[in-house]
Amino acid sequence: MRYQLAPIFCRPWTLNGLSQKLIESHYENNYGGALRRLNAISEKLESLDPTKTPAYVWNGLKRDELTALNSTLLHELYFASLGGDGRPTTLLADALARDFGSVDRWRDEFMALAKGLGGGSGWALLVYVPRDRRLVNQFGAEHGQAIAGGIPVLALDMYEHAYHIDFGANAAAYVDAFMRNIDWQSVEARYQDASKVEPPRPLVQKEFADVPGVGVEDVKAMLDAGKPVQIIDARPKHYYSRSNDLMEGAVWRDPERVQDWIGELSKSDPVVVFCVYGFHVGCRMAIALREAGYDASYMKGGHSAWKAIGGALKMHA
Repeated sequence: MRYQLAPIFCRPWTLNGLSQKLIESHYENNYGGALRRLNAISEKLESLDPTKTPAYVWNGLKRDELTALNSTLLHELYFASLGGDGRPTTLLADALARDFGSVDRWRDEFMALAKGLGGGSGWALLVYVPRDRRLVNQFGAEHGQAIAGGIPVLALDMYEHAYHIDFGANAAAYVDAFMRNIDWQSVEARYQDASKVEPPRPLVQKEFADVPGVGVEDVKAMLDAGKPVQIIDARPKHYYSRSNDLMEGAVWRDPERVQDWIGELSKSDPVVVFCVYGFHVGCRMAIALREAGYDASYMKGGHSAWKAIGGALKMHA
């Protein structure tokens, strides 16, 4: 595969405080060099037989390919981030306020991240994460670092080649100049595209699709707030007897003997029932309780998920 050069997105002569010479050198030498290196690596990989090439050679080339590919992608985004007046659009201002508290808070965080890379190397990125449907600032000390699944919408190159011609060692002044030149219209377009990307598909148990489930974070919030809720640990007896911990606030009840203990529950307060991992045992317990007239739901992820979030535990006999 041969990677194609992307024409420079911004108009270098229009930028405020960033010289045409700086941008041209950056584009031609650093972006162009990364692209040429990427194509050379790609050609080398295509010429090799992976079944006969030593693993260290193949892996080294793939590592170099990752670095070069990310370098080209981030440089293309960097040039596409420039050419504006530095004022966020209404849509982006609302998104930044939602995810960071305010536009000023985002700007302070982003600039602190960038200036902290001054004198070294790396990238400051604004990234949309489809899983969480939010924007985050990402620290990237190397071209190989990325948030898995994240979609960068704004990039600031903090390698010295990006600023030394104009600013020497004064990386902070370069960051200030970059912020004045952000093309927020382009950032908005990329943000809108990124927002359309669906998050990873969640776990779906089709046979229990109609059973209400509640996340462990929500259960913890209910307990922390002192809300009335009845927590039933319905892990199978053989599993419960081999463990030594119990969720704080829960009582264990044998899922094979529901009729022996169901009368202990109150129908005025909600019931949350869980098993080990949040699959069939907990779901079936929730169904049985609902059929008996209780406001019951199962805890997603079960006891294991509760432990994974660091939920409070106690020892049981």
